[in-house]
Amino acid sequence: MADTKREIERKYEGPPAGGDTPLPDLTDVPGVSRVIDKGVAELDATYYDTADQRLATASLTLRRRTGGDDAGWHLKLPVSEGVRDEIRAPLSDSVPDDLTALVRSRVREAELVPVVRLLSARDVRHLVDASGTLLAEVSVDRVRAERLSGGAGSAEWTEIEVELADDGDPAFLDKVEKKLRKAGLRRSASASKLAKALEDTAPRRSTKPGKPGKPGKTEKPEKSGRSGKAEKGEKGMKETKAATVAKSGPPESAPRTAGDHVLAYVRAQRDAIVELDPAVRRDVPDSVHRMRVATRRLRSTFRSYGKVLDRTVTGPVGDELKWLAAELGVDRDQEVLTEHLTAALDGLPSDLIMGPVQARLDTWSGASRSGSRQRLIAVLDGRRYLDLLTTLDTLVAGPPLLEAASKEPEKVIAKAVRKDFKKVADLVGQALELSPGSERDLAMHDARKKAKRTRYAAETATPALGEPAAELVKSMKSLQTLLGDHQDSVMVRETLRELATEAQGADENAFTYGVLYGREEQRAAAVEAALPGEWEAIEGKGAV
Repeated sequence: MADTKREIERKYEGPPAGGDTPLPDLTDVPGVSRVIDKGVAELDATYYDTADQRLATASLTLRRRTGGDDAGWHLKLPVSEGVRDEIRAPLSDSVPDDLTALVRSRVREAELVPVVRLLSARDVRHLVDASGTLLAEVSVDRVRAERLSGGAGSAEWTEIEVELADDGDPAFLDKVEKKLRKAGLRRSASASKLAKALEDTAPRRSTKPGKPGKPGKTEKPEKSGRSGKAEKGEKGMKETKAATVAKSGPPESAPRTAGDHVLAYVRAQRDAIVELDPAVRRDVPDSVHRMRVATRRLRSTFRSYGKVLDRTVTGPVGDELKWLAAELGVDRDQEVLTEHLTAALDGLPSDLIMGPVQARLDTWSGASRSGSRQRLIAVLDGRRYLDLLTTLDTLVAGPPLLEAASKEPEKVIAKAVRKDFKKVADLVGQALELSPGSERDLAMHDARKKAKRTRYAAETATPALGEPAAELVKSMKSLQTLLGDHQDSVMVRETLRELATEAQGADENAFTYGVLYGREEQRAAAVEAALPGEWEAIEGKGAV
C-alpha cells in the first residue's frame, strides 16, 4: 500500500565527481547544535517513463530504488518550487498498480520503461538542535547516470541536497543556504537528478549530416506537443500523435488575436484536468471541486466563444465534459452537503437535538461517500475518460478556428461577454418576477449557472480587455456565491426530508430535522431578499 511524504528540499551544485566534499562547517548555522555523520549509503535507482518522456516533461519522477532506509518505489509529484509529494510503495519487480494509476492521465496507453539508472554514493549528515531534534538532512551525492533507453550515454556529477525534517520550518533552509553560498555553492540548474541525467546523457547532435557532433554538444530534448502552425492545421482534429498526449506547454508567443486568447484559456483548463487527476485519486481536499471547475470552464468557453471555435467540433467535446462534471459532482455535492449539515447541527442548542441525528448523518454520509469514491475512481480508470483527455489534446493541437479567431480580441471577445451578461440579466429578471417556491428556485438556479458561464467568459477576456473584464469577474463571482447559497439551501432541504423520512421509518424522533429545515427556509428567504439589491449594483456597473 502506498503512503505519502511531503518533501521540501533544495539542491546545490558540487565539484566534479571524485572531488573533495564541498560542505562547510554547518554548526555555525543558527539553531544547529550538532552535525551528526550518518555514514555513506549506496543507492541504486532505476527511473521509469514513457519512450517520449511524458512524466519528465511534466516534472514527475517514478523510480525503483534499493539501498538506504527507504528502498522501494517512489513517485514524486511537484507541488511548488522545491516542494514535492513523494508517494511510496513497497519494493516489487514491476511498477505497483497504485502508482500506475497516479500517472495514467499522463501515460494513457503507453508503456512505462526504464529510461535512466542512477548509482549514488550518499554521504549523509543530520543537523540537530540542542534537544537532538532533527532540523534537516544534508547529503553529498556522488552520482553516476546511465542511459537505458533513447541512447547509451553516461554522466557523473556531485550535488548537495538539503531536505527539511518533517514538520520543519522552511525558513531554516534559508539559513543553511546562506552558509552554503558563502562557501561558494549555488543552486542546481536542474530541478532533479533525473532531469540532469536526461540532459547530460542525451545523444550527441551532429553538426553536419553524416559527421559526429562536437564534444560536449548534446541533443536537446524534443519539444512537447506539436511544433509549427502548419502541422497543427494539417492534422486538425482527426489525428493525435503519441508525442502530444498529456504534454502541455505555453503558447509560442503572447496572445494577440481573439483565437490566441481563447486557446490560451482552453489550454490552461485542459492542463488543469490532467494535473489534478493524481490529486483526485488521492482524495486531496478540494481536488475534485477544482477538476470539476476546470471541466465547466472548458465547456462554458466552447459555448461562449462559438464564433471563435467551431461548435460542430467542440459541441460533442462539451457533452463529454458535461458527463465528467456530473461524475465529479456526485462526490463534490456529497462533500458540500455533509459539511453544511454537520455545521448546522453543531450550531443547534443541545435541547433542540432529539434522537440519534449525528449518527444517522454519519451513516448517510459514510455510505454515500464510499460509493461515490469507488464510482469516481472507476470513471478515471475508464476508457471514456481517457478518450476525452486524448480528444482535448487533439483539439488543443489542431484547434477548429473560425474566421473571427483571427480578429482583434477587443471586438470579438467583448461581444461574446456582453451577450452572456445579457442572458444573466434576463434570467435574474425572470426570477425576481416569480413568487417564492419551486419555480423561483429553478429560475435562480438557472441564473446561477449563467452567471458562472459569464464569469468564465470574462476570465478568458481579462488578459485582452483588462480591468473592465476583471471587474465583471468579481461581480459574477459575487452573484454566483449568493445564488449558490440559495441552491445549497434547496439541496440541503431535500436531504433533510430524506433523512427525516428514514428516521421516522426507524421510529426515531424527527423533530431536529424539522428545526434544521426551517432554518434553511429562512436562509433561502434571506438570499431572495438580498438579490434585488445585489443585482441592481451589478447592473449599474454593466458588462465590458
